[in-house]
Amino acid sequence: MVKILLVEDDVIIQELVTYNLQREGYTVIIAEEGNCALQLLSKEKPDLVLLDVMLPELDGLEVCKKIRGNQETASLPIIMLSARDEVADRVIGLELGADDYVTKPFSPRELLARIKARLREEKRNSTPQPTSITWGDLEIWPESYMVTVKGEYVTLTGKEFDLLHIFMKRPNQVFSREYLLQKVWGYTISGDTRTVDVHISNLRSKLKSISPIIESVRGVGYRLAINYSKSKDF
Repeated sequence: MVKILLVEDDVIIQELVTYNLQREGYTVIIAEEGNCALQLLSKEKPDLVLLDVMLPELDGLEVCKKIRGNQETASLPIIMLSARDEVADRVIGLELGADDYVTKPFSPRELLARIKARLREEKRNSTPQPTSITWGDLEIWPESYMVTVKGEYVTLTGKEFDLLHIFMKRPNQVFSREYLLQKVWGYTISGDTRTVDVHISNLRSKLKSISPIIESVRGVGYRLAINYSKSKDF
């Protein structure tokens, strides 16, 4: 049974979300503040986290940062919930590793759709895949979400890994932002391709020792840098 950790201190939202998730057959675990959520992560091992930004003691952004900084939870899907809809707030959440960002008030139906999209993507990623794919000094293991650069391990979030995996499976292809948004996030957000740009920027930063590894194609999207190296596996 799929287990979801809801980190939310508003009792009304707790009840609303819990009711709708349980009706879909999900198990819901509730934490009302950040430190409690981090304790429950190791104990309950949820499949996805719904994380409110404004929390007492340790806020949602810090919780997200700690989740991504732990190798055991680095790829855990995180959907952030916030009453703030400013672009800057959304960008900060995504830069810290959140997979999605939902603003309050939200439709339970929309939230369920986003949760299901994330879980479908996780299920697809769990199917048997090639042992590893190599592109110059970069090597990834799709089955275990491991990445190395010149033999040194690099920690990526689940979304960053998914993006890199798409590029490395078809290294000579250019991918539009809309395509990447649909494939990695599992749904289309009209006009919200900034999500893709933020994650590409984070990915470039983490792979800066072999930069430029991902290049922009003006008016189209992104691809692996054709002048960097030829893959040994293709």
